[in-house]
Amino acid sequence: MAPRRAAVLGSPIAHSRSPLLHRAAYAALGLDWTYEAIDVTPEQLASVLAGCSWPEWAGLSLTMPLKTDVLPLLDEVSSLAVRVQAANTVVFTESGAHGHNTDVAGMQRALGEAGGSGHRADSAVVIGSGATARSAIAALGGLGTRSISVIARSPQRAADLRPCAEDFGVDLTVVDWSHAPALESDVVISTVPPGAADKFAERVPERPGVLLDVAYGDSPTALARAWAGAGGPVADGLDLLLWQAVDQVQLMTGLDAPVAAMRAAVREPVRDGWADPAGRPDGPDA
Repeated sequence: MAPRRAAVLGSPIAHSRSPLLHRAAYAALGLDWTYEAIDVTPEQLASVLAGCSWPEWAGLSLTMPLKTDVLPLLDEVSSLAVRVQAANTVVFTESGAHGHNTDVAGMQRALGEAGGSGHRADSAVVIGSGATARSAIAALGGLGTRSISVIARSPQRAADLRPCAEDFGVDLTVVDWSHAPALESDVVISTVPPGAADKFAERVPERPGVLLDVAYGDSPTALARAWAGAGGPVADGLDLLLWQAVDQVQLMTGLDAPVAAMRAAVREPVRDGWADPAGRPDGPDA
């Protein structure tokens, strides 16, 4: 297979671990491909995208808010990306730029690994009401969850989630950020940046369900530490980063992704002092 290019776009983006994942995949697959991190603002996105085309370019990974901003710039958008109004992946082919969402499946796989593949969430809590919360609702709806409480600072942003919830057959309840109760639920997904959900560390129940904390930084968040300390299974931002990248590699290369090599690449730098790391990288959106 001829050398090709791929990249992750965002701003800021220098901290991204996506290059580690994709380069490890290319090495394991024997591909002479490159993958870089490129600082791109929303204002620059259209011009940068116009400069990427098949066959030189294989694809792009996108962070927020580019996942939403890219939609009108694409030649084709998958039905799932349309439903959640976010495409974190662009694949270039002879027919143009195609948008996909691999975050939803990534969340489902991360939850499945943490809670067991047979784990069912009849109820769930989502912390945060931004674009990542839409993917969380879609992921939970796809797993059969029918009741979700969204803990939100902004009632208006939370109200914007209702069409997505209805689309996936989910009954949505909005809970005010300042008055959220204990996180008594089968699954909790925190979609906010590192540190933003620290206050909820005091509201971990005695018998916690499964936590997916999409944030990652230099150390686990306070919520992830408290959750693991109470004996609850934790999936973190590195788990999500891994699984959404697995599908990205498959979409861009047409080959099965080497999961073990990718997991080793993204986990190795952050192992020290944390058995279930709540990691480090691109945070909720990369």
